Amino acid sequence: MSEAAAFEPIGKRERAKAANRDAILKAARRVFAQLGYEAATVRDIIRGTELASGTFYNYFRSKEEVFEALSDDGARRFKPLLRAARERAETFEQYLHDAFSAYFHFLLEERNVGERPLDERQPHVRTDTPEMIAIYEEVRLSLEDAAMRGLAPRIDSDYLAHACIGLAQEVGAAMLRRTPPDADAAARFATAFVLRGIEGAARND
Repeated sequence: MSEAAAFEPIGKRERAKAANRDAILKAARRVFAQLGYEAATVRDIIRGTELASGTFYNYFRSKEEVFEALSDDGARRFKPLLRAARERAETFEQYLHDAFSAYFHFLLEERNVGERPLDERQPHVRTDTPEMIAIYEEVRLSLEDAAMRGLAPRIDSDYLAHACIGLAQEVGAAMLRRTPPDADAAARFATAFVLRGIEGAARND
C-alpha cells in the first residue's frame, strides 16, 4: 500500500467530520433566525440536517455550545473585514466609520437568514476564545497605530478598544430590533459618539 493510500481514509474521515460540523452550524443559524434563540431546541437543529441525533452530540453538548461556535465562526470571518478597514483608512474618523459600518453590515448579513433577525435574547458571548481575542487585538492595534501616526489622540488603547467593541455590540443589537435596520445610520452614530460624544452624535442624527 502506498503512503498516499494509507493516509486517504484519515483524510476522508476528517472531511466528513468537517462537513457534519458545518451542516450543524448552518442548520443552527437558520433555526435561530426562524425561531429565535430561546425557542429553538437541539431537536430543531438536528431536524435541519440529515444527521442522526447521536451525531450531533459528537460535536456539541448543547445549543449554547452551538451558539458559541457560530459566534467564533463569525469572528473568524469578520476579522479580515476589520483589517481591510484599517488598511484603507486615511483618517481616524474614516477607520472608525468603516470598521463600525463593516460590523453592522456583517450583522445584517449574518442575522437575516430566516424569516426574521435572530432573537435579541441571546446568551452572553464569551470574549476569551482565541477568535474573540483576535478581534480585540486587531481593534487595539488599529487604535495604537492611529495614535502613533498622529491620526488619533494618545489614549489608553485597551480601554478604548473595549469601549468601541462594547458600543458596536450594543448599537448593533439595537439596530437589528429596528424596522428596517439601518447599518449606515448606526455607523454614523457610533463614529460620532466615539469622536465627539453625545453632542456630536446628536449633530450627526
